[in-house]
Amino acid sequence: MIEILAPSQLPRARATGRLVGTILNTLRGRARPGVNLLEIDDWAKQMILEAGAESCYVDYAPSFGRGPFGHWICTAVNDAVLHGLPHDRILADGDLLTLDLAVVLDGVAADAAISFVVGESRPAESVRLIETTERALAAAIAVAGPGARIGDLSHAIGTVLSEAGYPINLEFGGHGIGTTMHQDPHVANDGRPGRGYKLRPGLLLALEPWVMTDTDELVTDADGWTLRSATGCRTAHSEHTVLITDDGAEILTLPA
Repeated sequence: MIEILAPSQLPRARATGRLVGTILNTLRGRARPGVNLLEIDDWAKQMILEAGAESCYVDYAPSFGRGPFGHWICTAVNDAVLHGLPHDRILADGDLLTLDLAVVLDGVAADAAISFVVGESRPAESVRLIETTERALAAAIAVAGPGARIGDLSHAIGTVLSEAGYPINLEFGGHGIGTTMHQDPHVANDGRPGRGYKLRPGLLLALEPWVMTDTDELVTDADGWTLRSATGCRTAHSEHTVLITDDGAEILTLPA
């Protein structure tokens, strides 16, 4: 299903996006060496409930996971990149942490992810990974607008990732979003321009470039959820929910 939001739904979409961006920004400020991933999950739960929102993850049970997920946020560290199940792990200086959050507020969903290095260390490869996913995300947003096609966005992402020398996995990527978290169209992290669904005002897309340093192969943890690089290399993931407008794309998941 591809859902086009009505004009009356757009203020709610913006409010949900601001909430997601604000929670992620707050958690980034709290994530430091010595913090447990389960603490981060609990903080996310508190902020979601205080805002009167609903988690998209707690009851999430897709075919590819061992559901229900049972937690409020995805926390992926170092070689983990997607669907990181919060567990009893203490963060250390120099860890590369990805936080991925999706909530529903007043009937509209928003989804975003950030990657950052914990503490004072700044490993060069980790910084480069993060910056590359952020540039790929910006490139996709720059070409998004009415009349553009999904392939244009995929091509913009893939060009940045491939020029940086990173392998590209096409199993998981961006997606439509609206009154539910995961909808069509799928937005692969590489593709051919001029192909696919033509974007229309009112469409929400969650765009999410992610990379692994030296492989495009994923392995699944024993928890049935957490996806890691097959080689144990570091990973990064950046995501925003954007609204297609009459003249471009509006990023909804920025912090208030």
